[in-house]
Amino acid sequence: MNIKFIKKLPTPEEIIRDIPLSSELSKVKKDKDSEIEKVFRGESDKFILIIGPCSADREDSVLDYIYRLAEVQEKVKDNLILIPRIYTNKPRTTGLGYKGMAHQPDPNKAPDIEEGIRAIRRLHLKALAESHLVTADEMLYPENYTYLADLLSYIAIGARSVEDQQHRLTVSGMDIPVGMKNPTSGDITVMLNSVVAAQNAHTFLYNGYEVETEGNPLCHTILRGAVDSYGRNIPNYHYENLLDLAKAYEERDLSNPAIIVDTNHSNSMKKFYEQPRIAKEVLFSRKWDSNLKKLIKGLMIESYIVEGSQDVNCNVYGKSITDPCLGWEDSEKLIYYISENI
Repeated sequence: MNIKFIKKLPTPEEIIRDIPLSSELSKVKKDKDSEIEKVFRGESDKFILIIGPCSADREDSVLDYIYRLAEVQEKVKDNLILIPRIYTNKPRTTGLGYKGMAHQPDPNKAPDIEEGIRAIRRLHLKALAESHLVTADEMLYPENYTYLADLLSYIAIGARSVEDQQHRLTVSGMDIPVGMKNPTSGDITVMLNSVVAAQNAHTFLYNGYEVETEGNPLCHTILRGAVDSYGRNIPNYHYENLLDLAKAYEERDLSNPAIIVDTNHSNSMKKFYEQPRIAKEVLFSRKWDSNLKKLIKGLMIESYIVEGSQDVNCNVYGKSITDPCLGWEDSEKLIYYISENI
């Protein structure tokens, strides 16, 4: 086997002991989780925005962004729930490039996974402690979830992971909302199969244990657009796409049907500045069809302090080193627009 074993990593119990969640913050999170759960169960009309950088790169700028978001949350608290994206693992199509803070806590230094695990836990914990906003992350590696299980309030499963058995079964053991993205092919059947799997109980191998789960009734779908065989982006946020997914939901016996629309990625044709227009179209579709108004629970938006993206070595504060993001000024305007028009 051509693998070099570098060192054995600390267990989740050891990391959590070193970087603990206080009982006071646990109560804050529990209350926020209850508020979010009511939206996905159809018991609240609030609208969810999962918003933030494509990937978390530096603790200082990510926290700066979240502090700004917390101030806005206070102004829109009557009808919006803002969940900051702290995405600490970055999926790469070819496997090359910056793989996220969990791999490389300092983008300008060599990978250090043990320090990366500590860094991502500290970041999620500081965000909760200093803003009282609960956070979202993408579960790229199911075995890593246990390092953050007591801190996360929303998880996304990416387009390249959604068909993976281990991802689906791990989600079945979670008690928070988890969004399954459509695969890059755009096949909504694959996405819905993942939701079915995650909502049911399973017995399987996880982190060296035989485990049993009860199923996650809060698992749902995320539309992120598709890519055809010629590499062309195909949006799937339009009214007809939403109706197709609504009909497909009706044909399956699923708990708490819900849709989140990702306004970037293939939906924006990878043009980050189109996100406000896409968000507005989705809001119009919700207003036009009463069933869609119940089904579409929120939006996913890629946003940071400085718009666009940069090379990893440029070191512009608050600018994405992965996918381009909407800048803060446009993001703030968009949040207020959504609050006034849902």
